[in-house]
Amino acid sequence: MLIILQQILNNWDSILTLLFWVLFFLYFFTDLPQKAQLYRYERGVAAKLAMLEGLVGESLNKVRFYLSRLNVRNYDQYINTTLENYFVIEPVSIEPTDIIKRLDHVITSNEHKFKQDLEKIAPDLSIHTRNNIATSLAIASALYTIYKILRHYYLLGKKYENWVLLMQLYLMMPQLIKELMPYSKAIDGIIRGVPIGDGAGPLVAYKLIGTTPRIDIDEDTVYSIVNIENRSIYVVKAKGPGATVGRPGKAVSKLAETLSYKIARIITIDAALKLEGEKTGTVAEGAGAAIGDPGPEKIEIERTAVRCNAPLDAVIIKMSNDEAIKPVKREILEGVEKAYQVVLDIIKNRTNPGDNVIVVGIGNTVGVY
Repeated sequence: MLIILQQILNNWDSILTLLFWVLFFLYFFTDLPQKAQLYRYERGVAAKLAMLEGLVGESLNKVRFYLSRLNVRNYDQYINTTLENYFVIEPVSIEPTDIIKRLDHVITSNEHKFKQDLEKIAPDLSIHTRNNIATSLAIASALYTIYKILRHYYLLGKKYENWVLLMQLYLMMPQLIKELMPYSKAIDGIIRGVPIGDGAGPLVAYKLIGTTPRIDIDEDTVYSIVNIENRSIYVVKAKGPGATVGRPGKAVSKLAETLSYKIARIITIDAALKLEGEKTGTVAEGAGAAIGDPGPEKIEIERTAVRCNAPLDAVIIKMSNDEAIKPVKREILEGVEKAYQVVLDIIKNRTNPGDNVIVVGIGNTVGVY
């Protein structure tokens, strides 16, 4: 009996040894491990892409429902055209002369084309409703573009069996999906016309001007004049309550020219991205133009400040990406009140009676008149 048991144990040792060498050979001298990794990452990325495709479909369905409710004709064709045909090619940067003017021209031309096409299919809608449609479509289009780019790299990795590329996508996709999900929900707020987090700057401007008449100064941009302790305060914001950011830089430039560049101070207020661990609604004050645009509007404010020899103050209200595009939270409203007090303090303590001051509420003014 002992002899038989010993033979069995010897056989098992031989089997385990053989199995070890087989696995060793397969691991180090074949591409089976890479094939396994390729399959694992490919399936994982495919699953996340399907989720993103669902988000894109959900966003587009919301826009379609909104347009159908407004009795807009041929909206399906317009949506498909928007998704594929509206893009901006950056101007040549190797020769920087007038690059800002060229960039502004390209961006403005694309926006005008988009708005003209929208006006053709919805001529009876108000400008504010059309702005809400345009912003909703822009969100859906951004999601669709991101989906196409990620799908491109997924198919590229699958085509060439590049498991390293698929692994990178596999590791990035969960974070990307988490960050993109709020964009689909943001369309609900835009359609309803309620203020969003990015409207913090216009909300501060609204607190300053109240019911004071709005005066048109540029496309989708207005200003109001209020008196604070004998200072003339020119408050600039996008024209609400539709979803638009206006052209604050051009408005500041025109105002300064009208006032013969006699400006004592320029104050900009905008939402800003908080760091992980920072509290939503935190207000910070610094120097510079608080505006997140590609360049044309920001440089207009900076050039105007230099020409006027006016200090340029920046007041920011911190929030996360998803908080910026979702309906405004209580913490952000508290930040708006703090920012309002900071702006009042700057006006009262850093300017003199008789001064002209420009205050700019930067951001999307949806829901804010």
